[in-house]
Amino acid sequence: MLTGYFAALGVVMAVWGARMPAVQQAADLSTAGLALVLLAAAVGMVIGLHVGGRLAAPAREPLLLTSGAVGLAAALAVIGVCRTPITLALGAFVFGIAHGVLDVALNAAAVRCQDRLGRFIMSSLHAAYSLGALGGAGLAALSAHTSHTWLFAVTGLAVASAAVAMAPVARTLGMFEPTTPAISRRSPDPKDSKDSKDSPGLPRARLWLLGALAAACLLGEGAAADWAAVHLHSLDASTAVSASAFALYSASMAAGRIAGDLLIAHFGAPMVVRIGAVFAAAGLTAGLALATVPAALAGWAALGLGLSVTIPSLITAAGRGGPGAVATVSVTGYAGLLAGPALIGALATLTALPHALLLPALLAAAVAALSRKALENPTP
Repeated sequence: MLTGYFAALGVVMAVWGARMPAVQQAADLSTAGLALVLLAAAVGMVIGLHVGGRLAAPAREPLLLTSGAVGLAAALAVIGVCRTPITLALGAFVFGIAHGVLDVALNAAAVRCQDRLGRFIMSSLHAAYSLGALGGAGLAALSAHTSHTWLFAVTGLAVASAAVAMAPVARTLGMFEPTTPAISRRSPDPKDSKDSKDSPGLPRARLWLLGALAAACLLGEGAAADWAAVHLHSLDASTAVSASAFALYSASMAAGRIAGDLLIAHFGAPMVVRIGAVFAAAGLTAGLALATVPAALAGWAALGLGLSVTIPSLITAAGRGGPGAVATVSVTGYAGLLAGPALIGALATLTALPHALLLPALLAAAVAALSRKALENPTP
């Protein structure tokens, strides 16, 4: 059931992102106007994450899942008929709130189910999101010559209907309490325990370290989404090959997440995340240094594969502190996703694009160096 929610979220986000040019054209938005619409969605998402973190007690998770999914689907359909900047910004704001609420509820429920089962499932659930995003991107591409209004309406109706149909199953999530996770049984370090009231069982220093690593990882995702095609185009790749760079990144990430739970069960999250981050940093650096189209494609694929299990592992660790901790790590992580592309653009104007794109590689190296401290005692 949770797999379906993750996949549906991926579909909606991909459809929204892929048809953004059509949304911009329909409302006659300038680049600055579109930026304001995206800012409204980002602000709404931050609010939704905070609200979801405060409300996501086990008994309320089923309601948050259903209402978040229905709200997200309805907002997508409404955005499809918006034709003015103001209505579009309001629709995007509501869309962001629903996204934030659903994101926290999903990850909090996933952590509890993982603890209850006593085995890792988080990576597989995030793989469902990645696969859903690939499917949504494909759906958007196939319908590129039709009105985005119909695509948003049909997608919204399908997701809302599925969420309502799954509501009785979702209610079972509130009927059990998870087994006590191993991380909460350890004696807290007196040096870390002060001022940790926001996340019982999770020291504040650990919480902010998890958030910083999430921001570093998601900055790489933002870089791949917004700059991978530009990077390939600068190497004289064709339009089709350039567009395939992010698809290759996403497919590699999905493949890594499918295998991630098994690898973590055998080797532990700290080791898998550390080796993956080293691979991501080395692969992207090599792709940038060699400056050929095949090397660049391989570099972006390496970044996706290497960082594939990082976010699921960080969310699992944050979940030991409850939904509020999940919300905090999510907010911090999404800050990296939102700010990263702009930061890379600014660096590219000062130096050159390949030099600016070294930032995700450097941050992946930082993830490798700090992941052991952040993810110790990750066993569910």
